[in-house]
Amino acid sequence: MTTIDTDAGALEAMLAHHAALADGVARRVASLRTAVERQGHHEAAGAELVAYLAKEVLPHAVAEEHTLYQAAAAKADLAETVGRMVEEHRKLVSLAERLATAGDARAAATEAETIGALFAAHVDRENELILPPLAADEAVDLAELLVEMHRLTEAAQDDASVVEDVTTADAEAALVRLLLDAAGQLVDVGRGDVGCRLAAEAWAAVRVARPELAVRVTAALHRLVRSVTAEPVTLATGRPPTGPSAATGDAALDVRALAPAQRHEKIFATYGALGAGTAFVLVNDHDPKPLRYQFEAEHEGRFTWEVLESGPTVWRVRIGRPAGTATGETEAAAPAGGEPELDVRHFPHGQRHDVIFTTFDALAEGGAFVLVNDHDPKPLRYQFEAQHAGRYSWEYLEAGPEIWRVRIGRPAGTGV
Repeated sequence: MTTIDTDAGALEAMLAHHAALADGVARRVASLRTAVERQGHHEAAGAELVAYLAKEVLPHAVAEEHTLYQAAAAKADLAETVGRMVEEHRKLVSLAERLATAGDARAAATEAETIGALFAAHVDRENELILPPLAADEAVDLAELLVEMHRLTEAAQDDASVVEDVTTADAEAALVRLLLDAAGQLVDVGRGDVGCRLAAEAWAAVRVARPELAVRVTAALHRLVRSVTAEPVTLATGRPPTGPSAATGDAALDVRALAPAQRHEKIFATYGALGAGTAFVLVNDHDPKPLRYQFEAEHEGRFTWEVLESGPTVWRVRIGRPAGTATGETEAAAPAGGEPELDVRHFPHGQRHDVIFTTFDALAEGGAFVLVNDHDPKPLRYQFEAQHAGRYSWEYLEAGPEIWRVRIGRPAGTGV
């Protein structure tokens, strides 16, 4: 798959794919019509249309519902349209099943014509009503959504049972939409801080189990915060940092070059790798208020937040883990007499490598940590070899079958 890293390029690719799908359906409907008119039978042409729907159209529908539609549903003026589009996906499934079991050529032709008309109108509505508002919203990363759509489409194509997802209600997505609607209504009546907290709690609830939903909630939280910029954020963390300031050597994490969808996970990975009593300095190109709501939702009482610079073009915030606070499953905890252990088994797979590399980057020369994982981390070692060849050490301490422990170090004299 060619990487598309701009919203304009992603929009063009989406429109082109929609055109290809619509053409694919239309050609197969026409073939079935011709077969019925000229030969009086429909079996082969009908099977071809059903196969195309199952292999191309319905996997695409699954991917859309978990990406584009969730981003669109966060906009109050698009919620009804998204609901209609989802209903059309359900109808396509029903029509495909009826075509597959059609008992005669006339019935098959009728079902095929209905499928063709429905899908053509569906694509036009999506191109005209869904994509333009998303492309115009700076908080929506179309390129990132396109990557996720490709991944989900391929997953559905590899496993036919995934397509069944398009015929069932997504309860978690529906609940998230309701929570975001409620948060928006709270903002509208002047209770913006409460609304932002509610959105952050929704994000914390789905972050691990449904990372694609969490991305949508993060985008919605940014919009909510922008709408209450005049309202002060007064969170309960309150414990002032007692460690050194950025000027005395805290590591800096500059996320300005990252895609918006990647920033928060990188920040939380960096926080997860912190030891008690340590901190890092976040460098960002906008006020990270949405991030603070998320920290409050997930790490209440276990983080510090010190604004060092507040715009207008650069924001710097010192984020720390206070001494004496429990870090739970994200801590690289040091057992007695040994290197700290970083247990990543509780992290979503998509976050693990970020946490591991962040922990490695923080090592001093001669330092090491013990990675604890639930599978052999061979892919990780290839990545270390590509990024840090000759500047890391790797020693298996335990090799399965259920737990792997690997001592990863930065040898003295190799530089940081």
